[in-house]
Amino acid sequence: MAIPRRVAALVVNSTKADGGTGSLRRTLTAAVAAAGWEPLWLETTSADHGRGAAARALREGASLVLVYGGDGTVREVTGTMAGSGVPLGLLPAGSGNLLARALGVPVTDLGAALRIALHGRDRPIDVARVAGTDPVERFCVMGGVGLDAAMIRDAPERWKALLGWLAYLGAAVRNLGRPTVPMEIRVDDGPPVRTRARSAVVANVALLPSGNSLLPDVRPDDGILDVAIIDGHGTAGWLGVVADAVGRRGRFKDATVLRGREIRITLGTPQPRELDGDLIAEDAELVVCAEPGALLVRVPGTP
Repeated sequence: MAIPRRVAALVVNSTKADGGTGSLRRTLTAAVAAAGWEPLWLETTSADHGRGAAARALREGASLVLVYGGDGTVREVTGTMAGSGVPLGLLPAGSGNLLARALGVPVTDLGAALRIALHGRDRPIDVARVAGTDPVERFCVMGGVGLDAAMIRDAPERWKALLGWLAYLGAAVRNLGRPTVPMEIRVDDGPPVRTRARSAVVANVALLPSGNSLLPDVRPDDGILDVAIIDGHGTAGWLGVVADAVGRRGRFKDATVLRGREIRITLGTPQPRELDGDLIAEDAELVVCAEPGALLVRVPGTP
């Protein structure tokens, strides 16, 4: 009787591999083969940041997918894998690596992350799906409109290459004069909350690159999304917001927080929007729905 294939796909962002992918490929495929899997090597390209590679992995029968890259690559792969029932292993190689940090996957020890990806336990987590996009957009960490997206838009690529997430602080300072915009936030079937603010952030995972938590009560597996409406009154207020982000206060004080399965944010004017650090088209609306337990992720622990 034929032995069923056990395929483990490796979706790799080659731009994150110092000195090329040759040595990395040998290391990863050898470890996968030693664990009893048949490795399937798939590199991202300028035209496919991971979504197509993940789809190919599923088509070819992979029963485990490992992703080597940063938050953007992880978002592309998880968006495709949501609902598949195939576990995902995280091999962090970016500047933020927020999902990995939140789930306890080491971000500076590739060997340790690889052992977890191959031998850890599967944890179901929620995924957030954005309505009205084609193709469907999803995220696992945070999506936002307004100032936080403007920070990502305005951070120069050379700064990000040199400074990592600290590059966004300079962009934040440059946007301190950004005016508030009218916002209407509706959670599930509740009444609308109308206000003026500079940013609204929907969180499934609330960890910031500084190690702080935007919203300490957020859990990635409770089937609920949290939305923080952040004002920061005037320049002094926004300096306080920045201090909350990079300091050790553990939360944003100047924020209104709502919770639910569907978050609908309607804006007075089109605003920048971002999902896990990736910009999407500006719009005057952001509608996000929770997909409870849609993604299996390998985390530390015994299966």
